[in-house]
Amino acid sequence: MTLLFEFLPLILFLGAFLYKGIYFALVVLMIAMPVGLAVKYVRTKTLDKMYFWSTVFLLIAGSLTLYFRNPYFLYWKPTVFYWIAAAAFLGSQFFSKMPLVQRFFGMADGLRFEKITPALWKKLNLVWVFFFIFAGALNIYVAYNFEQATWVKFKVFGLMALTFVFMLAQVLWISNLIGGDDDREEQGQE
Repeated sequence: MTLLFEFLPLILFLGAFLYKGIYFALVVLMIAMPVGLAVKYVRTKTLDKMYFWSTVFLLIAGSLTLYFRNPYFLYWKPTVFYWIAAAAFLGSQFFSKMPLVQRFFGMADGLRFEKITPALWKKLNLVWVFFFIFAGALNIYVAYNFEQATWVKFKVFGLMALTFVFMLAQVLWISNLIGGDDDREEQGQE
């Protein structure tokens, strides 16, 4: 259900773009994202920080886009967001007791991460830094080298798919690390 609240504004954005163009689609997105954020907050009683900051960046970039009638502000929004996330993840390695990726996965209930060493958490955190840098650069590449319709589809489906594949790889890697030895220990005890 949470994925629906994050993906629905993008689907509305795509539909509005196909119906009436980028500026109409932007207004739809600028309404849908805060509504989605509010609904998520009411349902969970917690503020999703990534969604919150994405909404803030959208409202700023969207307002600039509408005011100047220049879609490049909107094109840069995902890139700026990704690159700030990269800086935050990188900074967490130096200015925090644990990297942001460890905090992120630590929110998953019922998983035991004792087998993941601090060095592995730092390496995984760096992988996230590189992912965010790459995703931001790829977004700008598509925005400047393809038609607007291609960028809109890439923003809705391409970045979401890229993030999904990246997250799936992380989950599989972590589950392999934390699950492999337990399975062998249980088999040895039987």
